[in-house]
Amino acid sequence: MSFFGFLFLLIIASISGALGARIAGRRGMGCLASIVLGFIGALIGTFIARQLQLPLFPWIQFGDHPFPVVWAVLGAAFFVALLNLFSRPGR
Repeated sequence: MSFFGFLFLLIIASISGALGARIAGRRGMGCLASIVLGFIGALIGTFIARQLQLPLFPWIQFGDHPFPVVWAVLGAAFFVALLNLFSRPGR
């Protein structure tokens, strides 16, 4: 994977994580947290999609590395909603 491909992957993960956090009601997350949330969301989202036997598209292809954008956003929203259950109110 090239440097620019990796940079583009980080940008897409950041956008996916930020969208997932906004859907779940969390605001003001930083760029690094959004990137991590995007990758965690991609893992959770594709796991749920495979368990429910749903199609894994659409994704963005980076060489041999696919990134499922829709499932990353939904997985990130699910993960943030789960975190909101265990965090203190007002945070």
